Amino acid sequence: MTLFMLSIICVLNLVKRRNKKKRKMEKREDLRSFLPYLPVVMRSSTLFWPSHVVEALKELARGPLHSHVDSGHILFTAIEDIRNSLSLSSNSLAPSTSLGYSLFFDELMTREESRKWFEEVVPALGSLLLRLPSLLEAHYENADKVLNVGAMIGTGLRMLDSQEAGIVFLSRELIAALLGCSLFCLFPDHDRYMKQLQIINFDQLFASLYEDYSQKQESKIRCIIHYFQRISSDMPKGVVSFERKVLPFEGDADLISYPKSNFWSTSAIPLCKFEVHTSGHIEDQSGEAVEVDFANKYLGGGALGRGCVQEEIRFMVSPELIAGMLFLTAMEENEAIDIVGVERFSSYTGYASSFRFSGDYVDERDVDNLGRRKTRIVAIDALCSPGMRQYREKFVLREINKAFCGFLYQFKYQKYQKILQENGWSSEQFDASTLTHMETSEEEISNHEFEKFQNNYQRMEQGNNIGVATGNWGCGAFGGDPELKAIIQWLAASQALRPFIAYYTFGLEALQNLDEVASWILSQRWTVGDLWNMLIEYSTKRSKGETTVGFLRWLLPSLYGHGARSFDGDGCLVT
Repeated sequence: MTLFMLSIICVLNLVKRRNKKKRKMEKREDLRSFLPYLPVVMRSSTLFWPSHVVEALKELARGPLHSHVDSGHILFTAIEDIRNSLSLSSNSLAPSTSLGYSLFFDELMTREESRKWFEEVVPALGSLLLRLPSLLEAHYENADKVLNVGAMIGTGLRMLDSQEAGIVFLSRELIAALLGCSLFCLFPDHDRYMKQLQIINFDQLFASLYEDYSQKQESKIRCIIHYFQRISSDMPKGVVSFERKVLPFEGDADLISYPKSNFWSTSAIPLCKFEVHTSGHIEDQSGEAVEVDFANKYLGGGALGRGCVQEEIRFMVSPELIAGMLFLTAMEENEAIDIVGVERFSSYTGYASSFRFSGDYVDERDVDNLGRRKTRIVAIDALCSPGMRQYREKFVLREINKAFCGFLYQFKYQKYQKILQENGWSSEQFDASTLTHMETSEEEISNHEFEKFQNNYQRMEQGNNIGVATGNWGCGAFGGDPELKAIIQWLAASQALRPFIAYYTFGLEALQNLDEVASWILSQRWTVGDLWNMLIEYSTKRSKGETTVGFLRWLLPSLYGHGARSFDGDGCLVT
């Protein structure tokens, strides 16, 4: 066969593969449904930037000598030109956005910082954004191969709507490109509010800096800018997963349903270990634990606005979290959001108005076998301004089920329940060490595909030592009772079969005796049901005005200089 014929055959095979790839892209409902929320365009099953955008990004990539982008003012002018090429109205941006970009890059940055930004980082971002269409195509081509389960579970970028449990895996390089679009304000925002989605462009972040300057707002932006500086010189590898978790209100044979009060009052599961930390931050915990994000029901809260409390700070020091705001709609009371694999890039001091960026942070967390850093964050939103209603059983139930949804690992829990039923055991015969048997037992499953799916999905939560790291969830700006919330989270973690809960009190005076009370409760060998019933008894009295003291003092008044309570042989309070 001649060289010419071989060349013809190679070209035909290449065209054949491309056509096959195009047909595959055309069939992806996740891509087609989410395309209106992305800045790129699709034609003939190919994703691309409009030609004017390509030229603008190429100019940026060549550096300021060619693009003449060497100041915040000119950068925003370039951003407006790109937005116009994408038919995005400038009226949709916050009014002071351009002034915010000018203030930060031209006045707040030092001359050396500004020079490096425009000579090194902006060109790198231009090159990265040029590759966004190909990064997205590669993502959709490989999305369903992450868990090696074929079409049984989709992991492609799509809208994760309310009441739809699902997971999205994004490469960290794709996340960097998406956040670059946020910095350049390139995402369409015509119906994000109607879809209960957060803002995703950075216009309000910069506009707020100009309209109401504060050091904490400047520090928030410095965290974001530091992230771009880091990834422009060393693009991170690996993936991040974003999962919407749901406890169905209606019965579902495959999932744990939304529990009723009787579920909690009759639970015989033992309470897990309770560790109290009076100093330090949740994100500083060095063990294997799920870190709780004290979330707004809109993931990220005010991270891209003026907000600067626990959730917003977490999103600033680990900006990859922001990517979830692109496609995760507001949480309902039976939902939580689980994010695994983000890296922390910034150090900080302070909180709220005293928050300050304090330099680089080297994250040394290990990587799991799916390519994710072993940083596990669960977002759960507490009742906002609950006042006295938080002591009513209906709302205590809402809070414990919210935490339970976040802490629960469905497959492990189902296996636990199955072993109990098959062996005729009670929950009291189980402790954390027994979970090892659950992980290693080889049960026969008739459906081979489901077994394959389950085994691969379980790889996402390896080991039996993954506890919960949390603190005063919903107690700051949201106004919750910290004693109540501490016990609720302990109950939820125990019921979810977590081996321990590490509780950071942040030095709160109301929790100064939490360690002693928790130790006493554990010494009584109470179950989840025992402690829940005690909490409900207290909450009922509190809501009726029959007591005004906190739960810890009410349960163990002897710690506070009052007479001790009496309990019968079953651990029940004698009144």
